[in-house]
Amino acid sequence: PAPSTNSSNYQLGAGSGNETQLDQPKPSTTIGNSNSGTKQQQNLYSKQQPQPQQQQKQLQQSTATSLASGHNLPPNVASYPSSSTTASTSALWSEDNPFAASSATAQQQHQQLPPPPHSSGVNVNVTVNVVARPVTASTMTTTTATTTNTTTLAPPRPMQKVIPTVVYLMSRIAVHMEIEGTAQCPAQVMLAAALGCEELGITNKLLAQSVFGLWMTSPLLEVQLKPHHRPYAVRVAWSKLLDKHSHGNELEKLSDEPMTTLRRNVFFSRRDEEKIKDPRILELLYEEARHNVLLGRYVMEPSQSIMLGGIQARIELGPYNSHTHTTSYFRENQFRFLPAHVAKSSSWSWLPISQRSSAEVRLLEQFKRVPTTATTKKLMRKYLEFCWGLPFYGAAYFHGQVEQPVRGLMSLMQQKDLPVLIAVNERGIFVIDQIECTLLLGLKYEEFSWEYAKPSNVNDPECLPCIFLQFGAVENGIAATKLMQIFSRQAAMVDALITHFIEQDKRRKESGADADQAAGGLADNTYVEPNPIKNNGIGVLSNKFARLTLATFDDEGRCIGQTGSLSISY
Repeated sequence: PAPSTNSSNYQLGAGSGNETQLDQPKPSTTIGNSNSGTKQQQNLYSKQQPQPQQQQKQLQQSTATSLASGHNLPPNVASYPSSSTTASTSALWSEDNPFAASSATAQQQHQQLPPPPHSSGVNVNVTVNVVARPVTASTMTTTTATTTNTTTLAPPRPMQKVIPTVVYLMSRIAVHMEIEGTAQCPAQVMLAAALGCEELGITNKLLAQSVFGLWMTSPLLEVQLKPHHRPYAVRVAWSKLLDKHSHGNELEKLSDEPMTTLRRNVFFSRRDEEKIKDPRILELLYEEARHNVLLGRYVMEPSQSIMLGGIQARIELGPYNSHTHTTSYFRENQFRFLPAHVAKSSSWSWLPISQRSSAEVRLLEQFKRVPTTATTKKLMRKYLEFCWGLPFYGAAYFHGQVEQPVRGLMSLMQQKDLPVLIAVNERGIFVIDQIECTLLLGLKYEEFSWEYAKPSNVNDPECLPCIFLQFGAVENGIAATKLMQIFSRQAAMVDALITHFIEQDKRRKESGADADQAAGGLADNTYVEPNPIKNNGIGVLSNKFARLTLATFDDEGRCIGQTGSLSISY
């Protein structure tokens, strides 16, 4: 990552009133780089985002569609191609923030969908080919099926262009679709077609359309599509999205190839998910949770990873067989069941040597402990129940970087920033060290205030937008306020998603207060979910302030300490 912290200046002023406030007074400070030779500063609370000249032309030529946006951000505008399937890419994607609209406005967005190219009616032909590759102990099998669904709402009209499309599921299933007018097909239609395939066996299809959403994903960028978004338009404009929101270099951007995937809807409530009984929906949720565990996104203690690996092995391998499921087998296949940072290197796997505390031995022990009478359905739910307890379950992940604290002679040398993952869900925001797979900072929404800022020099590629987090802490028995800076090209999306969940929580509390008043004060709204994140810096799920570059303020708003390049002045 580029050492962007040496190139940007920001100013922190009076709050706008839309962010969550702490009890401690908010200091009036100026934040910048002490080594910077310029004095230009950016008003942190200024939310006006200048549009590029080319984008301004797009906005003038397209039909504006107002969407919910981040706090004090200008309304986003989405424009898509006309009836012609050969429309230029300049009109395919002009929206700044894919995460700006909430799921609460899904019905309104559905009403705002543009009319079909021909007003005489819609004739949609959908062909779904499902290729299932279940993981078994034997050789993987392949099943192919075809489902055709034709709905005629008006007299026949000329056939529109069909572009073969594939939607990938987390359960190793690829759904191949041929939809008439693919270029104009919105995400909600494609999602319904994928989930409506009979081979998936989903009984409650309407519930499934709320639980899952269509995502456009690649190693550089992950975006959940809104119901009215058109996957074809997003795919055509992908290179422009990478230029604006990704941290990849030019070679990585050139070779980046996104996929349309079916994933959990980031706006779907975890409490509602816990009530789901449909086994096929739970299976898809299990597959996604397993993927995040193995990828190291769901960080946890190694012993917990091994426990989940034992459950996964039982699901995929069946009951324990002493002749097949040996220590050497799990030593050779441990990366299949364990995250890379937990599994032992397999370069010496041919040696019949395993220590008693090695990952493969502990994995085998966990595998043996799973009852032989346990069904796959119960095991998948057990796996999910553990993941539901993780504070960042179901989060959307963004790429960012933070400055590493350096002391002594190392402070004289230029240090690269630490790449991090920024996880945002309905519970809060979490900063994860993606190299060591450990939590650096986890905050619930009522514990912090935030601001989104753009750099003073927007033309400098090494000057990145950022998110400021302000939160309370106790040091040596004294209450203080901490300030942290996270750099990310996806900071605008982080800001919009935080805003959505903050407003959603406010609406929920207001409706709860109304229900309590209607019940004569007898309603129980006092439940507070326990927070598994500790502040002692011990363990994976703990806030590690010593590894962060922070500024510290006392209860009167005076800066009493700072690390790194943050320069505080009054």
